[in-house]
Amino acid sequence: MALTKLIFRPGINRETTAYANEGGWFDGNLIRFRAGKPESIGGWTRYTNAQMLGTGRSLFSWVALNGTIYTGLGTNLKYYVVRGSGLNDITPIRETTTAGAVTFAATNGSSVITVSDNANGCVLNDFVTFSGAVSLGGNVTATVLNAQHQITRIVDSDTYEITLSVTANASDSGNGGASVIGVYQINTGLDTSVYGTGWGTGSWSRGTWGSGSSISAAGSQLRTWTQDNFGEDLVICVHDGGIYYWDASAGLAARAVALEDLAGAQAAPTVAKCIIVSEKDRHIIAFGCDPEATPGVQDPLIIRFSDQESPTEWRTLPTTTAGELRIGTGSEIITAVQTKQQVAVFTDTSVHAFSYIGPPYTFGLQEVSSAISIMSANAAVAVGDTVYWMGKNEFYAYDGAVVQIPCDVKEYVFSGINTSQELKVCAGHCSSFSEVWWFYPSTEGSENDSYVVYNYEQRIWYYGTLSRTAWADRNVLGYPIAVSPDGYVYYQENGFDDGSANPPVAIAPYIESSVVDMGEGDQFMFATRVIPDITFRNSTNASPTATLTIKARNFPGGAYFASDSDPVTKTASIPVEQFTNELYIRLRGRSMSLRLESNQAGTAWRLGDPRIDMRSDGRK
Repeated sequence: MALTKLIFRPGINRETTAYANEGGWFDGNLIRFRAGKPESIGGWTRYTNAQMLGTGRSLFSWVALNGTIYTGLGTNLKYYVVRGSGLNDITPIRETTTAGAVTFAATNGSSVITVSDNANGCVLNDFVTFSGAVSLGGNVTATVLNAQHQITRIVDSDTYEITLSVTANASDSGNGGASVIGVYQINTGLDTSVYGTGWGTGSWSRGTWGSGSSISAAGSQLRTWTQDNFGEDLVICVHDGGIYYWDASAGLAARAVALEDLAGAQAAPTVAKCIIVSEKDRHIIAFGCDPEATPGVQDPLIIRFSDQESPTEWRTLPTTTAGELRIGTGSEIITAVQTKQQVAVFTDTSVHAFSYIGPPYTFGLQEVSSAISIMSANAAVAVGDTVYWMGKNEFYAYDGAVVQIPCDVKEYVFSGINTSQELKVCAGHCSSFSEVWWFYPSTEGSENDSYVVYNYEQRIWYYGTLSRTAWADRNVLGYPIAVSPDGYVYYQENGFDDGSANPPVAIAPYIESSVVDMGEGDQFMFATRVIPDITFRNSTNASPTATLTIKARNFPGGAYFASDSDPVTKTASIPVEQFTNELYIRLRGRSMSLRLESNQAGTAWRLGDPRIDMRSDGRK
């Protein structure tokens, strides 16, 4: 009998039926394609040993002047700077009370403390740090009170509750000492989208053309951040919130401060949707911010930029390069992405090129496409001079012109997204494998649990399940890093296992082909032997194993069966160990499919061109 080589097209295709996609791949998870051949992806190990508070939705790494590597990490509750594997809280402070403005009340037998502070401006889950307090009677000592606390209940505009680690053994009210000071961090945000807040809400379009917008408060929508380094320092921005500056020379104990509070600050914006530091000319650019003429009133289409080399000078003067531009289409800026040559600015309906043109205008703005969409503020990523992004029902690329990217899994992906949580969609670049990843919440969940990948070198697609809420390419770290909903940051493509467990456990990659006719598909074939052609190169397991499954059936709509007694179809599974030369099977059918999978720790595999030995046969 002759051996038939099984060659499959690279990439997964779900735009047609498995039978119509003959010669292609139809399903997979935790796999990629290298030189057109499928292989298991790499595993992940912890980058941070400490668990963050909140859900992380931004990552940014940079190098200080002394060579120290920092990573900025924004969650819905905090903003951290990571050095080494530790988390350092640099969340900005919004208010510090006067001494004695805060009082406490305790109830015997309860760990709940009622805190009174007039017009405190807090929202649920905010953080406050007290100092100067004295014991509140019983177990509630000064040491317990003088610490950071998270607000567990808002009673009214003047009163809230915190929960201590001890239970009061006496009732006491109106105490704490005349020297108590409360230091409030900026309001926290949500870790989920709430209908009626976020993009498209507020009073935009209800006033006269060109008037400002009343956007939902930053604490009442999904919390996202943007950040960029200004030299060795860091500029961070809450979406529809404040802009803050962290001075690396002040040390990791220092917090970020509002841009307008920096020494010498002049007309700095106080609210924005996102920020970027231009690479070539060193301007800080704020998108969807408050205009210079009306500070504090956000205009979602305004772009402002600082004086060159200055984070503090924002006045438009003949002696500065600071300025302001306004986009004329769309209702608000969604995000901005910097490429090597320009910044791509996305509104809800259009894309604009924002680029440095020199004096006297400094920057220019040009619309490059209209009638587009973008899924979320984090759904776009730059790869060199090209920007890739996920729209509402299409994938797009911009490299001077906007084009839709043909997608072989488009219906599968967009029909499987939980659109009520679409603002969580995030994009990431994996340059080592020429991949753009999008993580999204499936219809079966409320947090990012699925992904789709576009390999822009091979122009193919694949997908799978993996929970990640933010991603940054290897950059200065050597590996890509990503945030998991479990509260940790992970090195991606590091090892072969799931490092979220201790000890690490195996991941379970698999790839399954569409059906392939056995012969011409017009007669029954009898398969007896398979030459697997699988390599376990780089596996750390001494005896790596994968399982190769050949499945045969009669008709496209027929089921695969595992019964040897069935006269029409059956399934045969064989462990494929390293150095296996050939596998012996007994299968009859008109068509077949191939599946390769593993769930063994320390195992990496790659499939080549397997061969199958078959001949014409009858149904019995």
